Amino acid sequence: MAISSQSFSPSFISTPNDLTRPTRLPSRVTTHFRKTQTRSPPLRFTVSSRLNSSKSSDAGGSFSPDNGDVQYELHHDLSPQRRRHGSPVFVTLPVKSVGKEGKIWRPKAMMLSLKALAAAGVEGVVVEIWWGVVERNEPRVYDWRGYRELVMMACMCGLKVRAVLAFHQHGIDGDDLNGIPLPQWVLDEIHTDPDLAFSDRFGRRNFEYISLGCDILPVLRGRSPIQAYADFMRDFRDTFRPYLGIIITGVQIGMGPGGELRYPSLSSQKLNLAWSRELGEFQCYDKYMLASLNASARNIGKREWGNGGPFGTGSLMQNPERTEFFRNEGGSWNAPYGKFFLEWYSDLLLRHGERICREAETIFRGSEVHISAKLAAIHWHYDTQSHPSELTAGYYNTFNRDGYLPILRMFSKYGFTMCCSCFEMQDVIMKKINPDSSPEGFLRQLLLAARLCDVSLEGQNFSTDLDDGAFTQVLEMSKFYSNGIERRPFSFNFVRMDKNMFEPRNWDRFTRFVRRMSDGNMLRARLNLRLKTAVAAEVGLLYQLYQYS
Repeated sequence: MAISSQSFSPSFISTPNDLTRPTRLPSRVTTHFRKTQTRSPPLRFTVSSRLNSSKSSDAGGSFSPDNGDVQYELHHDLSPQRRRHGSPVFVTLPVKSVGKEGKIWRPKAMMLSLKALAAAGVEGVVVEIWWGVVERNEPRVYDWRGYRELVMMACMCGLKVRAVLAFHQHGIDGDDLNGIPLPQWVLDEIHTDPDLAFSDRFGRRNFEYISLGCDILPVLRGRSPIQAYADFMRDFRDTFRPYLGIIITGVQIGMGPGGELRYPSLSSQKLNLAWSRELGEFQCYDKYMLASLNASARNIGKREWGNGGPFGTGSLMQNPERTEFFRNEGGSWNAPYGKFFLEWYSDLLLRHGERICREAETIFRGSEVHISAKLAAIHWHYDTQSHPSELTAGYYNTFNRDGYLPILRMFSKYGFTMCCSCFEMQDVIMKKINPDSSPEGFLRQLLLAARLCDVSLEGQNFSTDLDDGAFTQVLEMSKFYSNGIERRPFSFNFVRMDKNMFEPRNWDRFTRFVRRMSDGNMLRARLNLRLKTAVAAEVGLLYQLYQYS
């Protein structure tokens, strides 16, 4: 089913029947002006639309799966206290919801999937918007068509949207058929100057994300990477301005590989349990990173410290106790050279994050969207003293140093929400695989830092095969963060929608989880459609038919 001949007519209607609800202010404004909030009536956002039909829309609404026509009227209640209890759940859409050519993948399956999510009480969807799709061929030439249509479809189903601006490559390498590379013109520049890509001590290049060493250098046809990211954000804001704060309620800014603020220290992008023992490799051997390291060493009169990364870091899967750098007793990570290197390495990552935070805060100021960034959940050496896999990723977090507090302070400074995964993981299970792992310990440290810095939180799952115990663990960790004298905003991003999600047993678990997260209060857009389990079953059949995951 192709999308064509759409009529889309948003209108804002003020209703004076509820004057007790306060006007919503951006979080960074609210903290300074809480005593001066004014009261105003809520807004109702009305959408009338007909999909794949040239006929005009009328109220009442109907759905005919035989011919693909959808016709209904939605009322989005924009009052800020619409959900008074519980935490909203969002669902991340498939990576290739919009393919490399900028078209929606399987629109009919997508529409039915969105309807099923709406019927389950989901608040909205997370849409990854890929740099390599939108600006794929030429710099400053943006193609948002597929994403505009996807946002419109979510809107017509009464769902909100969180946009993830993804400036990284998806997939193991450029030959991955299911992957999404960086824009072709960026790859051309990397081919000309390979040092735009990260490199480890063995000379292995990583093309997931542009090296932080050239953040502010004009290496992309006269623009720096930070300028390219800012231009992309600005064009997104201008293109989707009518939806910002109404349909698109959040924008997550990609800051590194996997969209996370970190270095590409691990050997692959595959999320599997083999990672639970990897030390990672320091990514500081391209000429731009080495130039920065050399300059920092010269500044303190230690030129010999600026020639490369640490020695004695072992192999990827080695026991850290058998390495000279990472071992608990006498490891050089805790010696003067180790401290110098780790401070430089983590500080460069922090400065990269701050540059993007500053640009994003300026660009989206006044748009009423929540801006966020994601941190990696690296927990597999958390119970060691040196935390080696965190160090190689750029988090200078050890048994005697909090490496996350500076990042959370930065997020707080610019009004960012933090996103992090592994909410479903339990120590009792993970320690059977790796005794040094502690996802719960890691997450508690991160959540306490977020509470201390007054940073809102978006939780996320690491694995997709969730049972009732995993969903219960998500609830427990969300309460650990949000419960207290002042309830803190928390929401959850379920990763991700695929054919397995709509299998009857998994679907039942998921819908129960949504109800539990919302405390039974699912006040959201009201659809004049009867969408129940039958829709989920039909979606499952479509996924099997298309082999779409």
